Amino acid sequence: MAINKEIDAVTGVETTGHVWDGDLKELNKPLPKWWLYVLYASIVWSIGYWVLYPAWPGISGYTRGTLGYSQRVEVAKDLALAKESQAKFIEAIGAKPIEEIEKNPDLMEFVLRGGATQFGNNCAPCHGKGAQGFKGYPNLNDDDWLWGGGNEAIQNTIRYGIRSGHEKAHEGAMPRFGIDQILTNAQISDTADYVLSLSGVKGDTAAVERGKTVFGEQCAACHGAEAKGTLEMGAPNLTDGIWLFGGRKVDVEETIRNGRSGVMPAWEGKLDPVTIKMLAIYVHSLGGGK
Repeated sequence: MAINKEIDAVTGVETTGHVWDGDLKELNKPLPKWWLYVLYASIVWSIGYWVLYPAWPGISGYTRGTLGYSQRVEVAKDLALAKESQAKFIEAIGAKPIEEIEKNPDLMEFVLRGGATQFGNNCAPCHGKGAQGFKGYPNLNDDDWLWGGGNEAIQNTIRYGIRSGHEKAHEGAMPRFGIDQILTNAQISDTADYVLSLSGVKGDTAAVERGKTVFGEQCAACHGAEAKGTLEMGAPNLTDGIWLFGGRKVDVEETIRNGRSGVMPAWEGKLDPVTIKMLAIYVHSLGGGK
């Protein structure tokens, strides 16, 4: 490595005298002074930050800083302010019946925004973020309700659940007509044809007639003679083409054969009464409501 300095012919900059591989020369071109000043200022600023604010971790904690700043404390203050600003709304929602809340635009805006948030936190995993439902989980955007679509009915469903084990939960389950050998496979097939025909699906005429007879003997007690369903038992309307577990013949046969006994949790005790009321109003707003 040579140590002779010279002026580089290409750049016109003096070299440091260091040469590698015979012709690779190092230019003597220091950093701009403004860049160095910024670096020095940053170092001074960082030292001041270490002194004023929490900075260095330790075994049992961290340096608190002379200002005593704590992000956790600041967040707690913000949450306290938010709760304080919401207190009047929460109190009003808890005190007023749903009918009065719906007539108050300010309360309704608060309820719908809060209800949407709580729905996303607690209900969306089963019903979907948009409440569109999935197979076995009802779509809450339509006006088809198993246990009633009024505000109070929805509120009770949320509070007590369905087959949740709560003493006030909605009960009632679809019998297992095949597993319990109440109906033969042929009768199940005929009944499925009849049920599908009620919503406009064409099937074998003779099978539909046989299924109609079986339906009258085994199913009408819950679903009604016209198959319109009964809210008291949570029996769905079978004439509207809306299917919770699928509308293919194989799906209907499976329902008849194996029964259905889905569970919705009781939210009483998990959510406070105001939150449950907000959720009920929000869910009611999604569909037509009854």
